[in-house]
Order: sequence, then C-alpha cells, then structure tokens
Amino acid sequence: MKPIGQTRRATLYRMVMEGHVCPYGLKAKDLLRRNGFTVDDHWLTSRAETEAFKAQHGVTTTPQTFVDGQHIGGYDELRRYLGKKIADPKALSYRPVIILFVMTALMAAAAVYAAHGSIISAQTIKWFIAFSMTALALLKLQNVEAFATMFLNYDLLARRWVPYAYIYPIGEGVAGILMIAGALNWLSVPIALFIGSVGAMSVFKAVYIDKRELKCACVGGNSNVPLGFISLTENLMMIAMALWMLAMNSGAAFA
Repeated sequence: MKPIGQTRRATLYRMVMEGHVCPYGLKAKDLLRRNGFTVDDHWLTSRAETEAFKAQHGVTTTPQTFVDGQHIGGYDELRRYLGKKIADPKALSYRPVIILFVMTALMAAAAVYAAHGSIISAQTIKWFIAFSMTALALLKLQNVEAFATMFLNYDLLARRWVPYAYIYPIGEGVAGILMIAGALNWLSVPIALFIGSVGAMSVFKAVYIDKRELKCACVGGNSNVPLGFISLTENLMMIAMALWMLAMNSGAAFA
C-alpha cells in the first residue's frame, strides 16, 4: 500500500495507430485517472509491436495495465481490480425499455409544452404512447430479420403466418406516426387495436400460461429484454390508445 496522500502509478499499454485508437485503451486510461492514478501511457503504434507485446506478456488482448509492477490485465480485469461492476452482455435487463419510455415521456412533455405552454395534459399521454410506438418500431426495423426471428418464438399470429413478423413493425410505426399527427384515425386505430390485442394475448400466453422464459423482441431482435410485464404493457398501451381515440371519434361524431 502507498502512504496516505501519495499518488499511485499505473503503467498502461494500449494500441494507438494511425488508423485505429483502441477505445478500451481510452476507457482504461480514463478509469485509472478518475481513480487517482498517475498513468504511464505506453502506445503500441503498429500491429507488429502489438503482437510482440502480447507474446512477451502471454496475453491475447490489449490494453494491459500494470499497477506497482503487478500485472492487472485488460479493461474488465482493471474494473474488477478497482471494485467496479462488470457488465454481463448476456444478462437480461429491462433497462432498454425503461430508458425508451422515460425518453419518449420527456419528448411528449416537451412537445406539448412547445405547442401549448403546459406539460401535463391528455395530449401528453397521447403523444407519449405514439412516440413510444414509433421509437419501438424504429428499433425493430433496424434489423427486421433479427426481430422476426425472436418474435416468432412467442407471437401467436406470426407463428401461423410468418409474414406478419415483418409486417408488425411497419404497422406499429405507421400507427404511431399517424397518431402523432392526429391524421387518418380510421387507419391508425384499427392497426393499433389489432397488433396490440394479438401482442397482448401472445405475451400473456407465453409468460403467464405456458411459463416460458423468453427474450422480448420489443426493442429489436438483438436485445436481452425479458418477455414479461413490461412487454405486456407495451401492447396494452397500444390497445388503450386505440380505444381512447375510438371513443373520442365516436363522441365527436355524436356531438
């Protein structure tokens, strides 16, 4: 241990080449500095130099960190050494969906404020759901093949008619955009009501009846979001939005 108040030194070897600067090397350097280390920053400026370094130290990756002459290892090993959490890329998490809903709620509040000078209103809820539908569709359409593959694990209609897995995100996006605009309700309402109802039944059956542990395709086919309550909520929101707009249109028709 270093005496109290004395800065510890770390030696970092990382790739810094003309066409490539290792991002993990930058993250390791920043992490060391934020934890009070003075960093001796050694650049590996060519592939040959990098391979020679790895062979010399018996490692397969860079960056590599040494603290007080002790070999710590790569970026994950450095985080572990400093007592930091190491993310598991395979761990299931609702984080992507929660972040999306928080951002779309803030977007809706901001849009209503810009348009009407207030934040909370019926329009805020309407735009929140519509923004969420549009954002979810965007994530699915980034890689529709991956989405379709995951979706086919549990959606009742898609398992009977595969093309529905490709139509679903388009329908969700179209309905969301039309609801934001408040246009063509005769089209957006049936779409939202249909895909929301089928989705809700599919999730409910898979999770609460069949007790299956699956990943949800709601934010795209490469996510680790578990199929469960939040997935069901996405579909129930679409149903609620469709019924609300249907009721408003019916009320307007009789007014």
